[in-house]
Amino acid sequence: MNRSLASLFWGRLLTEHEVKHSLQAIGQGDSYEAVIQELGAREAIVASDEGYRCGRCNNTDSHQFVRLDMPTTIQTEDLVYCLACIQMGRITKGKSLYYLPQAPAQERVKENSLLTWEGTLSAEQARGSQALIESLADTQRPHMIHAVTGAGKTEMIFPAIAHVLEAGGRVCVASPRIDVCLELAPRLQTAFKEVPVSLLYGHSEEAYTYTPLVVSTTHQLLRFAEAFDLLIVDEVDAFPYVNNSQLHFAVERAVQASGKLIYLTATPNQHLKDLVDNQQLTATVLPARYHGYPLPEPVFTWIGDWRHAIRTRNQQSELWRLLQEVLALEGVQLIFMPSIRLAEALFAWLQQSSSPYLMACVHAKDPERKVKVQALRDGAYQALITTTILERGVTFENCQVCIVGAESPLYSQAALVQMSGRVGRRPNYPTGQLIYAHGGISRAMKQARQEIQTMNAMGRKRGLLHHDQA
Repeated sequence: MNRSLASLFWGRLLTEHEVKHSLQAIGQGDSYEAVIQELGAREAIVASDEGYRCGRCNNTDSHQFVRLDMPTTIQTEDLVYCLACIQMGRITKGKSLYYLPQAPAQERVKENSLLTWEGTLSAEQARGSQALIESLADTQRPHMIHAVTGAGKTEMIFPAIAHVLEAGGRVCVASPRIDVCLELAPRLQTAFKEVPVSLLYGHSEEAYTYTPLVVSTTHQLLRFAEAFDLLIVDEVDAFPYVNNSQLHFAVERAVQASGKLIYLTATPNQHLKDLVDNQQLTATVLPARYHGYPLPEPVFTWIGDWRHAIRTRNQQSELWRLLQEVLALEGVQLIFMPSIRLAEALFAWLQQSSSPYLMACVHAKDPERKVKVQALRDGAYQALITTTILERGVTFENCQVCIVGAESPLYSQAALVQMSGRVGRRPNYPTGQLIYAHGGISRAMKQARQEIQTMNAMGRKRGLLHHDQA
């Protein structure tokens, strides 16, 4: 197998169908029989006295394995498949996963830096960036950057990425959210103009090609093994990665034995904090945004029975009064709702009322989501009614946020902090309105406010808030 063909499979763990598809996508379908002989094979479903284990996602939960019903005349053995990773395509007992080890890193001859980004890091960003580079030597423990929303985490990782790429290594930046990946890919391509960048996510129409720099959803990492010298997981606390043992396994397997795993987050969960306390995870904390303004702190605003107000479309309600104030603010407004049903109901009410404000409703199931988000940026809309799908990974100029039903159990502390972090991210608009509109104050609301205040206090103590209004 020549190097060009082999590069399709370096560090990848694929089903027979995926091997065929990869070859067909580049017009090499006739090479399948020869190629499959040169790939290593692993059992797709491993059976033992303890039960089954999925070779792709490491699932061992007996309830997540299903026997495939086949006519008894042709069934020669138990055809069992794994439900835990079924969205990646079905794999069954008796089949194989095919793998080719990642090619050894090749030193670059060129002496100029691969980093073509022309920006400048703030002192705090530079501190975080240097900590990342120094952490590369410790391959036994991951490193976490705990930086407030809007601290400029993406720019911070550029020098570490350049360091690994220039040594001939391969880098992946992964996130649980497709939206975040779609924002990251063009930013990384701009920062590394001479480096090919590939973007991997479900239902992508682009054929896979080997690139030194990869942007991927965490789900797509189920198709990799010992592939990357540096793997950076952005938004490590986000759904669906958080508390998903299969995705954690995929991330850890995707890193080479001599590679480095880095986590980025503004809202580390208790598990990550415990790992830091137990010295199993090293960490750098950045409590201030790069522009030197404090994080906007939420204003708690009581709106009574807001669900009833939406259901009855009561224009005398506290919710209606507040929404008119929010929509009249300058800039763009994000109005967060706890569920798709409530978001659509509020949007329908505002539309029915002949509101003079141009707006749209977006959620995870909306096929026009990307178009609507861009339309808000372009000024075609003034506001978006949204679910938590826009809680992270997006930045808007002069953004105001109102979280309706902030006491809802569907909003975690982390989600509230992330939604709050959409306000004041740009240096030309470093402040803004942040409203927790509620029918009763929840524990998560108080915890989110405390987290924001704690970070501001830490930034103030370190002298990082140059435009402090406290």
